[in-house]
Amino acid sequence: MMHKLLTGALTVEHLRVSIADLPAHLKGLRLVQLSDFHFDGIRLSPRLLDEAISASNQAQPDLVVMTGDFVTDDPAPIHNLAQRLTALKSQSGVYAVLGNHDIRYRHSRQEVASALESQNIQVLWNQIAYPVGKELAIVGLADFWSSDFRPAPVLEQLDSETPRIVLSHNPDTAEILQKWRIDLQLSGHTHGGQVFVPGVGNMAHHISQFYRNLPPKAKRYVPLLKECAHTMKHWEWAQGLHSVGQNQLYVNRGLGTYWPGRFWCPPEVTVITLV
Repeated sequence: MMHKLLTGALTVEHLRVSIADLPAHLKGLRLVQLSDFHFDGIRLSPRLLDEAISASNQAQPDLVVMTGDFVTDDPAPIHNLAQRLTALKSQSGVYAVLGNHDIRYRHSRQEVASALESQNIQVLWNQIAYPVGKELAIVGLADFWSSDFRPAPVLEQLDSETPRIVLSHNPDTAEILQKWRIDLQLSGHTHGGQVFVPGVGNMAHHISQFYRNLPPKAKRYVPLLKECAHTMKHWEWAQGLHSVGQNQLYVNRGLGTYWPGRFWCPPEVTVITLV
């Protein structure tokens, strides 16, 4: 169940997600998800970042989770961003996974993770945390495009009866993660497709399908279409709540914006209540 509250350019999405075997004392647990900051002086304004932090704090979350792409290319802006993120309030801490842009250069992963952890934001890289107790696991996976993306050794540490929320930057991982129980996967990466045309849908999905149907010789002349197709396989999961096999996937539209901008696809803060 979802409804939208517009605050200027920012949308706060509220949804209730049912988690099997969730103990009674954890029902009503409130999470806030933030994603895809791309904090580089171009793609996310300080004003919008402040609005997102304020929206998160207004939700009075038990837990804040962030699903990657804190920076775009150069990791240097992470230090400024990490300082700003100290304003986030959460009863049980702030947890994060990294995205493909956070590991673009050899030194990027360490610099981004260290800056966040210096501000008490725990970065999970193929790790499990229990911020609200052993009855609910928070699993953070390595980015899908990294050589460390190996979910089996992580997920197989969990008892099959333990409810778990999985943080994985790229929603395409949901296809692979069907092998395991995933009560709720939280992802970003897509920016919601950025361009949504009423009556037509997510344009990234249509562009990607068009590119994949082109003859091989024609593909070399449309590099921008290639980039769109490469970014995601399952553009049908670009935003919102989806069932993937027996699992649930929620994709946050993110805060940062790439060319050509956002149309009917506003930046997002997500407030999730577990039931």
